[in-house]
Amino acid sequence: MEDDITTELRVLQSHLDGMLDRVQHNSLTLKRFQTFEMRLLNLNSLAEMIDQLLCDAKSFFDLDVISFCLIDEKAEIAGYLSDDGYDYLSNKQLILLNDNELLKSTFGLSATPFLGTYKQSCCADFFLPLDRKPVSVAIIPLRRRGKYLGSLNLGSFAPNRFINDMATDFIEHMVSVVSICLENNLNFEMMRRTSLIDTLTGVNNRRFLEQRIGEEVDRSQRNDEPLSCLFLDIDHFKLVNDTYGHQAGDYVLATVAGMIKKQLRSNDVLARYGGEEFVALLSNIPEVMAGDIAERIRKSIKDLIFTYSESKINVTISIGLSTYQPEKESLKTSAEVSTQLIHSADSALYVAKENGRDRVEKGNKIETVITPRMVS
Repeated sequence: MEDDITTELRVLQSHLDGMLDRVQHNSLTLKRFQTFEMRLLNLNSLAEMIDQLLCDAKSFFDLDVISFCLIDEKAEIAGYLSDDGYDYLSNKQLILLNDNELLKSTFGLSATPFLGTYKQSCCADFFLPLDRKPVSVAIIPLRRRGKYLGSLNLGSFAPNRFINDMATDFIEHMVSVVSICLENNLNFEMMRRTSLIDTLTGVNNRRFLEQRIGEEVDRSQRNDEPLSCLFLDIDHFKLVNDTYGHQAGDYVLATVAGMIKKQLRSNDVLARYGGEEFVALLSNIPEVMAGDIAERIRKSIKDLIFTYSESKINVTISIGLSTYQPEKESLKTSAEVSTQLIHSADSALYVAKENGRDRVEKGNKIETVITPRMVS
């Protein structure tokens, strides 16, 4: 009798120990989730959020594989990340989808997470080709206001890490926070771009240029690299408006902006300065190379025939060029260099106009004041 009671007590004690272990584990898990959520809520950009999810979450939750799908129907997210210098193309854990068909076919209207054994047929699209595929996965849709935003995809090499009937309270709570943060970041990025983008041409506006040019000059001085500036102006643009109408003029402006942008690198800055004027900043581009780029832009615009409402329109463009070559001991501030760079390119543009238009003129190189050396 005593042996039976002792055995039952031991079994009961084992159950109690197990319950305490689970309580402690759940408590630690909850704290980890809370810490992770607070980090997410305190981030300042979409790029930072993606890094937090793909890098920190993997180690934070002891995952073997993680990926992040985002629906990017209009390539806006790709544009946001590219503008911020984030190399999304090289990040194999980030998957940008052209539409929501994959998520709709996988989750339907219920948007219930998929947990369980990795199946090639339904899981492969959520994890890009890997040297070693996960054994168990949790593929969790991200939704806000009834709309799919993407999915967070977790994988483990342990077969029992994610099983079909496991409790998903923590996961669903975390994904709710991720969805809110994602929506907020997307809205913020859109507002930020809207305030710094010229809505007609789709390129940056003058306000953006004024913010960015100081950064480019600082980088030029820090790295001892040249910085070139192109000041571009569509010739006789008023005649286009007067002859074909302002809508045709808007079409020409937007098309010219697109043509200029095609000739530039992704890290170059192009802004509509005002009216039919544009300014481009070319980092680490010396004067000779900048002149070649300017000529290429000029020729591409001249060769282009604009078709608008059955009208054939031809325009040309004049370009002024200036270049800044920093010295390591320059006394000039970035604000002084920025002003001189724009002014020199603008003056060269004026010369191009005076000399017949449809041409590139080079302005004076920006002078640099050197700190006098102490004589020992």
